[in-house]
Amino acid sequence: MSDHLESTVPEPAHAHAGAAPQASLPRLGAAAPLFEAVTTHGKIRLEDYHGSWVVLFSHPADFTPVCTTEFMAFAAIAPELRKRNVELLGLSIDSPTSHIAWVLNIKEKLGIDIPFPIIADSNKEVASLYGMLMPDESKTETSRCVFAIDPKGIVRAMIYYPLTTGRNTDEIIRLIDALQTTDKHGVATPANWKPGDKVIVPPPSTMEEVEARLKAGFECADWYFCKKAV
Repeated sequence: MSDHLESTVPEPAHAHAGAAPQASLPRLGAAAPLFEAVTTHGKIRLEDYHGSWVVLFSHPADFTPVCTTEFMAFAAIAPELRKRNVELLGLSIDSPTSHIAWVLNIKEKLGIDIPFPIIADSNKEVASLYGMLMPDESKTETSRCVFAIDPKGIVRAMIYYPLTTGRNTDEIIRLIDALQTTDKHGVATPANWKPGDKVIVPPPSTMEEVEARLKAGFECADWYFCKKAV
């Protein structure tokens, strides 16, 4: 599935230093926009993560209470994501020194280490490439966006939250588990699926497939709706 997408998607967009940011919105199944950025862990490029999954997420601002709870929650799931070959990348339009000061403050006041890089996107280049700026909600802050990018650099999922609503990081783990299960087994996952639950077998497209489906021993409510364990 990913091989087919990779052969048909356009060349990814790039962020160029000094160029005016162009607002855009990534497309599911398309190449993730490439970028180079300054972070709390030094300069990085998206290409550096080729071969790993990436969860890129933006937050409105440093030293704000909801964002602080989110960073504590992302830090808590970082080990589980790493087991799944997933790297976390945070982002806001604050400066590198603001990010560093906030990370140190979270460690000092709350006892939590932030183990992942935070992009300092003060020129809004990455935020513009990924459609993180919602001027009707805020003219100065990035929204709470999440992008799941697969090891081939393809955007596989996007989630947007308003400024007032902190994210559910358990759902981000569930999302990664679902995407990886789809890739491994060629199946879909039903509503509220969790690892260990049965998955959806893709519906048949010919009468011959229908007949084979009904004889395959799947758990079928009807010919088009069958589940199986993986």
